[in-house]
Amino acid sequence: MAEILDQSEVDALLAAVDGGDVNTGESDGPEYVYTSVKKGRYLYNAEIRPYDFKRPERVSKDQMRALETLHEGFARAFGAGLSGFMRTIVEVKVANIEQMTFSEFTHSLPNPTCFNLLAVQPLDGNICLELSPLIVYPIIDRLLGGSNADLFIPQRPLTAIEQRLVQKVTNKGMIALEEAWESITKLSVSHQDIESNPQLVQIVPPNEVVVVVGFEIKMGGRAGTASLCIPYNVIEPVMEKLSNQTWAQYKRNRQDAQLRHQLSKQLDVARLTASTLLAETTIKLSDLMNLQPGDLIVTEKPASGPLTLCIEGKRKYIGHIGQHKGNRAFKVKRKYHPKDRV
Repeated sequence: MAEILDQSEVDALLAAVDGGDVNTGESDGPEYVYTSVKKGRYLYNAEIRPYDFKRPERVSKDQMRALETLHEGFARAFGAGLSGFMRTIVEVKVANIEQMTFSEFTHSLPNPTCFNLLAVQPLDGNICLELSPLIVYPIIDRLLGGSNADLFIPQRPLTAIEQRLVQKVTNKGMIALEEAWESITKLSVSHQDIESNPQLVQIVPPNEVVVVVGFEIKMGGRAGTASLCIPYNVIEPVMEKLSNQTWAQYKRNRQDAQLRHQLSKQLDVARLTASTLLAETTIKLSDLMNLQPGDLIVTEKPASGPLTLCIEGKRKYIGHIGQHKGNRAFKVKRKYHPKDRV
């Protein structure tokens, strides 16, 4: 029979819990404590937090937010590229972003899967783009003319023909990745290898920290995931550019450049009125009222002198009038200067 505590033992147990001598397994407070640290003659309150050496956090929260914002642009570009390639609407969005060790990342992936190894120049090292079979096989079925209605997802590695088809999808991702990282550093992404078993790929040591960006891909009634694994040692040279202020500046400059490009593209096809100013003179109002057909208005400008070309009424160029292939033409000699008396 179970041992029953008497009242004295119950009181002693409650007193031990109140005094903190017994760990109840519940903690409502923060995961850190404060202690006094002596520096010279003064005491300071120092915050002490637990640190797991097996999972070091080498990327700051600000840099993680910047990476998330950057890859949201990658997701939009990747989805647009896939939509045009697949001739159907494909939605790609960022699901999560976290840092972990490379071994934790590979152990979290299914086997078999579509594990693509990418080289990013001029950065030193490789990154990985993993595509879930739940979305890879519907994409292959779509490319081969299927309807994805009753598609069976096989548990086997991709065949050689399927790998060639998936590589076309990976190429769209590489283009989107280059566009997303263009504001940070100019990358040249190339496909190196494809593997079905993620355990066989060791681009970094198992305990190396990697940033994993998870994506959700939807195509019609099918949905799957994708993961972009970026080792920390690959992006370490450009991590300073991912701070909040710097990233905001890069993003603002990129938006300004895109706006200028769009405006210039629209203005290139705008129509303008061009006119040539032959001469200028002054006459009396009475002479203007008495003008008859055949009358001549004489100016002080020589007939062989240069003329002014006006664009929308503004003087822009100096040149000469003539003929070209039976049409009146104006030959530009130089730009108009405010000091010109032409």
